[in-house]
Amino acid sequence: SLSPSTTEIVFALGLGDRLAGRTRWCDYPPAARGVADVGDGLAPNVEAIAARRPDLVLLYASPANRPAAQRLEALGIATAALALDRAEDVGRAARLIGALAGAESFADSLVAAFDSARAAAAREAASPAGRRPRLYVHVWADPPVTVGRGSYLAEILRDAGAENVFDDVTASSATVSLESLARRDPDAIVVLTSDTLGAPPPLGERPPWRAVRAVREGRFLLLDGSLYGRPSPRMPFAVRDLAARLRRLAVR
Repeated sequence: SLSPSTTEIVFALGLGDRLAGRTRWCDYPPAARGVADVGDGLAPNVEAIAARRPDLVLLYASPANRPAAQRLEALGIATAALALDRAEDVGRAARLIGALAGAESFADSLVAAFDSARAAAAREAASPAGRRPRLYVHVWADPPVTVGRGSYLAEILRDAGAENVFDDVTASSATVSLESLARRDPDAIVVLTSDTLGAPPPLGERPPWRAVRAVREGRFLLLDGSLYGRPSPRMPFAVRDLAARLRRLAVR
């Protein structure tokens, strides 16, 4: 499995004992760390993969992976390229992996449970009154890059009862201006990190960023990148986690 999302799905299908290799970024579930690390998932090391003698290699669907797929196929190793960018891709990927691995019934059960849990989490997060917390997702500082409504993280925000201040951006990500961000005046800045107990990015030390009130007031939400940053069966847990955090967020 050459993406963290497919690794999670493989384990969720009960197929973890068949996994012969994973990327260095595949950190969930904890048992994945016991699987051989074959390096990166984009433009991967074909020799390291072939050395694991796999029957099937699950690749992320990217132009960067086409040469590796061709080389693996030439070695007689089957490949499957999976696009995992949105919530709807989780079920599609689970069913494809299930079909390829002879675990169709497990895949059907996983998809049904995922859809049910996601709907339940969104219902629980729905607020009958009051305005929805407005959030800005910080991806990059210079130039400012954020996510649009075409991203998986934006789906989590919506399900959790929040509003992405750049939801009018149709792409999954985009460069925006600090002037526009300051005008939209988010209630908090969302940052994906591997250390949710650490310090937020020092945006307040950059004078142009101090035009944003949430930055001046230090209102950041540090979210686990492993949980929030990849489409996976854990999406309902992310929605519930964010909804709980939003209930503690003072909306002005």
